[in-house]
Amino acid sequence: MRTVTAPSRIHPASPPARPAGPDRPVRPDRPVRPDRPMRPTGPDRLARCIGAMPAAPFRVFALLWLVLLALPVHAAAVSVPPQPETSLAAPRAVVALSVAPPAPAALAVPDDLPLGELRLPPGFTVELYARVPNARQMALGTRTLFVGSLRAGMVHALPLDDTLRPLRVLRLAEGLTLPAGVAFHEGALYVSAVSRLLRYDRVEEWAHARADATQPPETAAPPPRPAIVRADLPSETHHGAKVLGFGPDGMLYVPVGAPCNICRTGPRHGVILRMRPDGTGEEVFARGVRNTMGFDWHPETRELWFTDNGRDWLGDDLPPDELNHAPVAGLDFGFPYCHGGTIADPEYGDLGACAAATPPARNLGPHVASLGMIFYTGRQFPAAYRGQVFIAEHGSWNRSTRIGYRVTLVRLEGGRAVSYEPFAEGWLRGGGPWGRPAALLMLPDGSLLVADDYAGAIYRIRYAGR
Repeated sequence: MRTVTAPSRIHPASPPARPAGPDRPVRPDRPVRPDRPMRPTGPDRLARCIGAMPAAPFRVFALLWLVLLALPVHAAAVSVPPQPETSLAAPRAVVALSVAPPAPAALAVPDDLPLGELRLPPGFTVELYARVPNARQMALGTRTLFVGSLRAGMVHALPLDDTLRPLRVLRLAEGLTLPAGVAFHEGALYVSAVSRLLRYDRVEEWAHARADATQPPETAAPPPRPAIVRADLPSETHHGAKVLGFGPDGMLYVPVGAPCNICRTGPRHGVILRMRPDGTGEEVFARGVRNTMGFDWHPETRELWFTDNGRDWLGDDLPPDELNHAPVAGLDFGFPYCHGGTIADPEYGDLGACAAATPPARNLGPHVASLGMIFYTGRQFPAAYRGQVFIAEHGSWNRSTRIGYRVTLVRLEGGRAVSYEPFAEGWLRGGGPWGRPAALLMLPDGSLLVADDYAGAIYRIRYAGR
């Protein structure tokens, strides 16, 4: 698989074509009158026209002409093969899937994104790993990668081969509301959908059975039906997408964002909740959190760290996004009255003093939209990266000069964040982006996956230096 490809411009998918002719639904405000016969359409209308011709030779000529016109259409229709399910993940090209006994071959991914524009430190390479629509949070099972989405409303499963490459891109669920969060725990996949938490059992067995391309499609089992773990979480869709994660304590952590840009929040908004895997025992772990879309636990201290997105409309450079550290439960991180540790909110600053809030471990760029974050614990990257924080910056949306659209690195020393620097950048081209990093995940071999919901892609970053 090439790591650098020719640049190409990304276009949004075309809207579905409007049905025509007899497939177009009848408008309910125009009922068919019983005293008026329906006008013939299609073949019936053509047959009446032929029958009305005055002489037999003309009728024969018309029938022959009709047959000649129909032959190419029929031949073209027969020659088009059924589209593979993997075409959902790569709408601009047909994805080739080759199978070699005894195991299916890895999915061939078309290189149609300008990866050559991405910049990384010396020795690192990046490749296109998979095409997944609107890819957001990722979770790794035993041999399967699961990917949530936001507006697409879908969850995908990517069964992996022995080299950790995806065999297929399978649609596990669709029609969900903001299913951005996915987490794998004890053989089951947990999915967030605003007010609901769903659990898919035996999902890896289904995914790997579907990965066998030699299996006839009609014999493939449907996706497993989910069990409803919770259906009573806050239902607002503004900051309503919820990422998921299981902590070292075995509890499921579920952030609930503030349902606003800036407002006084209720007891279950602007918080990080935690609960047992069955949904019971809910408690507030942290509060004063505007909208976190990424968190992880330090590999040694096992303490929680998380990103938080700052409020809007205080100017281009205020306030900063935050990287926060929550060593214990019960801390307040200042929203809505304080931002960045020292900036009193002009509207809600009277609700509390910045001195009473837990300050950020590190202020990040203003409006960079810091989303997914992980601690790097692998051994493929140089030792200097071990135990450090990677952050996916989705990029600003209302700043006069765009910022973000990159993966950054926060270095820690003695439990303190001491530096903040770009690691992978180049998704911003001129005045606009061609991609937007949204989530991160480390594969067992130590390579780093980056989910891009804008380009519908997942990239794989590896170290190839010495």
